[in-house]
This record gives sequence, C-alpha cells and structure tokens, in this order.
Amino acid sequence: MNDSWTWRPLGELFEIGAGKSMSAAARNGVDKTPFLRTSNVFWDQIDLSSVDEMSIPERELPAKLLQQGDLLVCEGGEIGRAAIWNGEVETMSFQNHLHRLRPIVQDVEPRFYVYFLQSAFTQLGIFEGAGNKTTIPNLSRNQLAALHVPHPPLDEQQAVASALARIRKALKTHDQSTVLAQDLKRAAMRALFTRGLRGEAQKETEIGPMPESWDVVSLGSLGKIGNGSTPKKAISEYWTEGTYPWLTSAKVYDREIIHAEQYVTNQALAKCHLPRVQPGAVLIAITGQGKTLGHCAILGIEATINQHLAYIAIDQSKANSFFVRGYLETQYDYLSQVGAGGGSTKGALTCGFLRNLPIPAPSVGEQREVVAILETIDRKIALHQKKRAVLDELFKALLHKLMTGEIRVSELDLSPLGPSVTSIFTLQNDHLTFHKAPEDDQP
Repeated sequence: MNDSWTWRPLGELFEIGAGKSMSAAARNGVDKTPFLRTSNVFWDQIDLSSVDEMSIPERELPAKLLQQGDLLVCEGGEIGRAAIWNGEVETMSFQNHLHRLRPIVQDVEPRFYVYFLQSAFTQLGIFEGAGNKTTIPNLSRNQLAALHVPHPPLDEQQAVASALARIRKALKTHDQSTVLAQDLKRAAMRALFTRGLRGEAQKETEIGPMPESWDVVSLGSLGKIGNGSTPKKAISEYWTEGTYPWLTSAKVYDREIIHAEQYVTNQALAKCHLPRVQPGAVLIAITGQGKTLGHCAILGIEATINQHLAYIAIDQSKANSFFVRGYLETQYDYLSQVGAGGGSTKGALTCGFLRNLPIPAPSVGEQREVVAILETIDRKIALHQKKRAVLDELFKALLHKLMTGEIRVSELDLSPLGPSVTSIFTLQNDHLTFHKAPEDDQP
C-alpha cells in the first residue's frame, strides 16, 4: 500500500444509514415510494429497470431516502458491492440489506471509495471473512464502520476516481456499440434474405418474400446431410492418444470451428462408423432443451461429430457455406420450436427434417456478396468485443495498481481510450447502404 496515504475507519468518513425492511404491510400499503434492492446495485452501476415500491410511514421517510452522491454498499448478496446514487429519480428509498454512506467530512470523494471497495473485495482479500460464512454472508453496519480505508488527499481521490471512471465509460461504450451492431446485423439479415442486393421485385414463396430471380430449394439438395455418434468412453482404444478431432454440440457457439477439445483414435473412426466431415461443412445442433438446439457453425477443420450434431457437406458449386449458415441463423427460433416438439422427453431435429428444409438459393455470386456484408458486420462486432476485453483487463490492472499506490494517476496516459463508434451500415425503408469505416476502426 502507498505509505504516504493515511488510513481511517470508514465510519469516521461517512454516516452509515439503514434502509427499510420489505414487510407485507410495506408491500401492500398506500403512498408507495420506489426503493432499491441489493439486486439493483452492481459495481459502480445502479440498474433502475426493475425497481420495486413500498409504503414507508411518513415519520420514517426522511431517514430512508437517498440523496445525490450517497454511496450504497451491499450487506448481503455480493457482499461489499458498491455504487453511487446519482439522483436519476427524485424520490428513492432503499432496502435494509443496503448500507447508505453519506460523507461527514469535506475531503471525501465517494467514487474513490466505490473503487477501493471493489478492489478490496475482488482483488486484495482485505475483508476476507468479514461476512458470516456459516449462514448468510453479511456485512453489518459495525463491521463496515470499522473497516480501515485509505484516505489520500481529496485531489488524489478525485484523480483516481476520474481515471477509473473513464475506463468504465469506454467499457460501456463498447458494450453499447456491440448491442447496436448486433441489432444492425439482425436488421441487415432480414433485408438481405428477403430483398437481396439487386433491387429486384419480390415474389411470395413458401418461406416468405424474396427476389424474383431467387429459387427455393431443399437443404438436402445442396449437399450430403448426416450425423455422428459417441464412441464408448469405457473402451480406451477409442480415446487414448486420439488425434482426430471429435466435436460436441457445444462447439456450435464458436460459429467457425478451428480447434477441438476432444480427440478420438483411428480405431474409433473405423469401428464406430464416425463420419469424416470436411472443412466448409455446416454443423447444426439437433438436440437439447436449452439454447444450443438450432445453433449452427462452419467447420474450419476436418473432424468428426457426436450424435447431437448434424453436418451439411455443402457442394460449393451450388451454395456458399457461410450463406447457408447465415440463413439458418435467421431460422433459429423456428428450428428450436420444431426441435422442442420433436420428442416427448428431449427435443430434437432430424436429418430427414433438415434434408427437406426449404432455403433461398440466389446465384452463388450474389450469395458471396451477401456473405461479405454480414462478415463486415461480424468483424465490427468482434472488434468491439476485443476492445472491450482489453479494456476490462486494463481496468482490473489499474484498479489494483492505483488502490495499492503502485502507480499514480500522473503516470498514466489514457488519451487513446476514446473509441471511434461509427455506423458502417444504414438501413432505411428496407434498403441497406454500406459506408466505409474509418481506418482506425478496422480490426
């Protein structure tokens, strides 16, 4: 820890107030006041999307309300989790499992203590055992008041809080940009698979409107469809020193599969009639009752699969694998519903169903153009996710180093943090327009 910092009990810096218990009378009374639960309080963030209300006697109300700048700390739940109330709602009370900390000295920046508590509880282990681990973890008012915390000069508190808040803002920007790009992709897919790219008139088909020049074909007409199996785990010759990739349905979340976690032997391939599936095949999860059923991916390596996956070995002269995957992604809800109704105990799609599944078939050239647009949006999403992951690691590292005094804010250069948030496509009246992204926003 920084030797130049003084340390004081938290109770000398903040008045610690108690919230209101949620009794049946409070829930059912009149003149209700919105109030926050521990479930609304996250690290450095308060979620107002699901705020409850309760009735508080008028004589108690002033002591149970929040003021802008109050620091809220969770007594239970994720113990110690803290955030600042910024006064988004004029009148707000709080649950008895939250502590309200209000500064009682002038040289206190509450945001600094949010970040210190986050570091202390998630990184430093300072308060390990503060909660009662034998029943429900909790952090009582007396325990909180007795916690010794750093108390550097106010300007240093403010500088540390501002630096960390700047990184958090950049994180939120990339979160928002990822969501926007994903929304854009969904809208683009709807437009691309119903209107195409040539501005053609549309026709009605069994799978909805599509350009007049497009055909509707069965998925089975585009290539061989089959599924795999699971060699018996008890037979070591099938698994020991295996070198041939063997995939489970969990791999469909990769979207493009380039490595495996499990491998089988040549004996397993020969004796268990496992298919040797070539790169470029589309894999689709055909069983399951969770989110996996109906998800699909492109196979980027030669591999075999278990019985919970089907493969579509696409004839590339007839269709582009990425186009097929893109269309199947638009059909996820439908495929999930069909699969869920396919069995009494476990939902399943069948290879027979997939062979007869209708799919749009523009020219292979137009398919490639559609794929190029979707891949551009995918790169945009991946770029924001990658930057977000880097920023998250930066935040964790700086949180530790700043709160231990290993580095000072004056030593930091955070000027590169401002991400360029640009829209590379616009969609208006079902027409998709491409805009070149700035060079510094490319992956």
